[in-house]
Amino acid sequence: MRKVLSLLAVVIAAPGATAPPRLPFVIAETGRGFATLDEAVQSVRMGTATILIAPGVYHECTVQAGGRITFKAVEPGKAIFERTVCEDKAAFVLRGTGSVVDGIVFRGFSVGDGNGAGIRTEMGDLIVRNAMFLDSQEGILGGEPTGQRITIDHSTFSGLGQCDQTVNCSHSIYLANKGSVTITNSRFERGTGGHYVKLRAPTVTIADNSFDDSAGRKTNYMIDLSEGGSGAISGNTFVQGRGKENAGALIVVAAEAKTYSSSGLRIERNDARLAPGAPGNPAFVADYSGARLAIGANRLGPGIKAFEAR
Repeated sequence: MRKVLSLLAVVIAAPGATAPPRLPFVIAETGRGFATLDEAVQSVRMGTATILIAPGVYHECTVQAGGRITFKAVEPGKAIFERTVCEDKAAFVLRGTGSVVDGIVFRGFSVGDGNGAGIRTEMGDLIVRNAMFLDSQEGILGGEPTGQRITIDHSTFSGLGQCDQTVNCSHSIYLANKGSVTITNSRFERGTGGHYVKLRAPTVTIADNSFDDSAGRKTNYMIDLSEGGSGAISGNTFVQGRGKENAGALIVVAAEAKTYSSSGLRIERNDARLAPGAPGNPAFVADYSGARLAIGANRLGPGIKAFEAR
């Protein structure tokens, strides 16, 4: 019997034998592989799964219609989605119960309405970490009118935004919900229009990020809390560049509406500077809310005034 098994092993390992191709999208819990990401996503249905994504450059997209899915790069930074969008929206259109996007690169998205994005979140909580969003009209866009929680951590946003392709501007991040948005330990740079972060949410945490506008062009605000909001903007570094479309302020509160209370919004421990040649005299904080903001100690470079009520 041992001799038979030994001969069988030799046959299997014989030169010229071909192993089945390894599929790029694998459900971690079952080991089942798929040729396309959307096939893997649709197999989850209303369940919970982690989809492991092999290194590669992918020209495909997916719509998550249900369930809780973690999209995880096997090697962070080496699973790259570019140019292809679903529903004329984004590479990943997310409307499941919840989503996690981990270690994935999104680049080169453009659509007719100016909102081509790496991720469009439409339903369910969202966590994004260790991701990159590059050279597109938008990085992450969306939200839902519920208590949705969105968390973005250790991610990069570069070469994003526009205000000259369509009537409405696009931004590196543009999110709206009635829950919370948290952005931490991330880098924003080289904006190409609009704001770096534009939020419509009652509770925000924007902490320990880097906003480098020194190579930006036609950019507006670093942070725009369009309808107000409470929470904290703390521990960030800001460098305002010279290629501004609107150089009047770095952080703006309630410029469009006072939907959410801004009372107690903490803005502290930030460091803000002007790049060489940048227009002087912007306000670090421009407030339209009239609320009592909790502005603490911030380090401001020459040519930046601390506060302006509008």
